[in-house]
Amino acid sequence: MKNIAKYIVIASFVASAWSCDDLFEPAIENIMDESKMDTDPRYVDQILGSAYILMPYPGVTGDNNSDNRNDVATDDAVSNNINNAYLTMATGGWTSRTGKSVDNWRDRNASIQFVNLVLKHVDNTVFANDESTNTMFRDRLKGEAYGLRALNMYFLLQNYGGLNSSGELLGVQIWTEPYTAETDMNVARSTFAQCMEQLLEDVKNASELLPYEYADAGSVNDVPAKYTAIGATLDGYNRVFGASSFLRMSGRIAQAVGAQAALLAASPAFSNGSGVTWETAANQAAAVLDHIGGPSGLAKNGHIWYADSEVGNTPTETVSHAEVLWRSRHGENSDIEKECFPPSLYGKGRINPTQNLVDAFPMANGYPITEAAGHYDPANPYANRDPRLDLYIVTNGSKLGINNSVINTGVDAGNNDGINKEAGYSTRTGYYMRKLLRNDASPNPTSTVNKNHFTTYIRYTEIFLDYAEAANEAWGPTKSGSHGYSAYDVIKAIRARALGDGVKDGDAYLESIKNDQVKMRELIRNERRLELCFEGARFWDLRRWNADLNATAKGVSFNGTAFNYIDVENRDYKDYMIYGPLPYDDVLKFSNIEQNKGW
Repeated sequence: MKNIAKYIVIASFVASAWSCDDLFEPAIENIMDESKMDTDPRYVDQILGSAYILMPYPGVTGDNNSDNRNDVATDDAVSNNINNAYLTMATGGWTSRTGKSVDNWRDRNASIQFVNLVLKHVDNTVFANDESTNTMFRDRLKGEAYGLRALNMYFLLQNYGGLNSSGELLGVQIWTEPYTAETDMNVARSTFAQCMEQLLEDVKNASELLPYEYADAGSVNDVPAKYTAIGATLDGYNRVFGASSFLRMSGRIAQAVGAQAALLAASPAFSNGSGVTWETAANQAAAVLDHIGGPSGLAKNGHIWYADSEVGNTPTETVSHAEVLWRSRHGENSDIEKECFPPSLYGKGRINPTQNLVDAFPMANGYPITEAAGHYDPANPYANRDPRLDLYIVTNGSKLGINNSVINTGVDAGNNDGINKEAGYSTRTGYYMRKLLRNDASPNPTSTVNKNHFTTYIRYTEIFLDYAEAANEAWGPTKSGSHGYSAYDVIKAIRARALGDGVKDGDAYLESIKNDQVKMRELIRNERRLELCFEGARFWDLRRWNADLNATAKGVSFNGTAFNYIDVENRDYKDYMIYGPLPYDDVLKFSNIEQNKGW
């Protein structure tokens, strides 16, 4: 048990050494006695900062390496790096000892330890001489801590929730108090339902303590009555809850985390024992979407939030793109372009989309390519397709980069852009990823052009898709429960945004299936696949749907006259792998921690 407590101290020290592209400097001397938090308000914020630094999003710790994107372990993509850990997992090498690429057990629990320390000490700490301002600081820090604890629980359940050998659905251990060197860590996992109950309670507490969003109040009349009643001034309120705190956990973010977690819990792999229904999941998502007017608030350019024109080169840290619910700070670099541009543009071509994903994009009129009404032409397969195909994937003949260079991915390519031309750089599928990349950035080592980037943590479109999925399951395609919009309304808005003129006279395919719950389910899942591709969603979606994990990753070898479709990578997942393994060492060390069935 002392080893675990020691780990937390070490983790906190290591966190202080990491570069942080986000909000805080972590505590420089986290080995100080925790009682110092009672007398040093800066130390309280630094401890909370350590929890932020450990957040489970790519880029938060300065790691912008695309090689860690789990899409390459699904039917959406492969990696051209033979040492990629996800490649090993997907091709039969996943064990409770080798799944380090998805293992976040220690970081999640360390982060929870930090927030529990804050919750224990924050009400003892004086943050301002003025009592009303002091109260507001305490409320904000507690609210952030509750929200972060819910976030960590969500990612733990996503990763480690599963059935034990007796068929009981378990979650993880629930820690609401900080542990010490004397704490008994040999504690059994709580049920999944108990974990969800705790998570949703933390979301509720965060939502009550935090503003829905951080923004400077214009007058004292905009200050909540509960604070003016204790003497809060406009300046005091803005000091605590104003725009300067914009990227921290807010009420809006906490509710979005609740929506994500509720969707997970209501899904087929977890619904029998989670205590969460599809209706609950729909209501959790609607709590976020109602604030922007439902489908009418869908961001016009939300499907290209990452593009040059959308990211901008004069960023502000108090305003986000209308699509972005939560994100990191901005930073100028060309890191992801260096990883994912084709070799001719000085990239490593790491993420190679599959033919499976390309085939999932419908025609411009919204019909799947398998439907005659779509008029798909096998001899010209990229013509008249959903515009998102060109926005998200580099196909043979696509233009990319500052000079709009033509990318030839065929076997006849005169450079390493062609399929399998050079191991570790060239595409293995005949495709490269375009999404997330900036056309106006360049990793050319002799004339590097860095541009503004940020890491998106949560997007509104994801919450819309969460709602659509849950609402369709709860009430059917066209009913809306107690809300003013249905699954059909949401999907109609998302597809109209993407397809544009292709459905200007109406989305005939959507209309043809709008009263069929099964076909609407298939369409919602496909829209989710397209909209969230390369954002790490499908790895978890397939598992929570209890779907087939073993679809062979396919590609295309174009020889200048014909498209030859090929098998690129066989998947080798066992049935029990819809649930991930708990870390082998922890299960071995602690007799009361049950492993998930099969591992």
